[in-house]
Amino acid sequence: MSTSDEREKARSSVEKPGRRWLSLSISDITQAAVFAALIAALGLPGQISVGSAGVPITFQTLGVMLTGAILGPKKGTLAVVIFMALAVAGLPILSGGRNGLTALSSPTAGFFVGFLPGVFVIGLLTAFMMPRYRILLGIVANLIGGVLVIYICGTIGLMIRADLTLWAAIAANGWFIAGDAVKAVIAALVASQVHRGWPGLITPLRIRRGRVVALTA
Repeated sequence: MSTSDEREKARSSVEKPGRRWLSLSISDITQAAVFAALIAALGLPGQISVGSAGVPITFQTLGVMLTGAILGPKKGTLAVVIFMALAVAGLPILSGGRNGLTALSSPTAGFFVGFLPGVFVIGLLTAFMMPRYRILLGIVANLIGGVLVIYICGTIGLMIRADLTLWAAIAANGWFIAGDAVKAVIAALVASQVHRGWPGLITPLRIRRGRVVALTA
């Protein structure tokens, strides 16, 4: 009888941290909403379309990088989901005063869709780095999620919407690499200061016995 109780207690101690990591508090939702507003605000300066494909230069990718680097995979993904849902609902919160439906029907649809996997990858890589944020690793995480992942989605979108070949779609991204690399550095520098001032914003993740587990106090 006591052995059964001990097993149940051990099982509960393993399951509860995972459930806590997946749950969302009012504070989590509030933080996500604030960063959704930040991404929208970074679209206010507008956009500059360059290249034959008309891909826009926008500060909103910087917002995606900041969101993943500061909030992590759970809250960061929620923030982008909120932002994208509002955009698809018709609010003109994308750069250039566009809404989500306009973006999805344009050649740049893939870049908009790429915000979601992009922020998740940045947040996940950052969570594996925590509890101490390191700028160089943060830059790498931002480049992988905020540039590589979004560019892959954008390239696919250009091939489908603009009927470009693979190499033409890849070439269309060449205009933005330097600028997005600068954004990755800026986001890492800002995130480093934020995590120094407000530790504990991201729950650290580790791989244990082939599974991803959250490190909880």
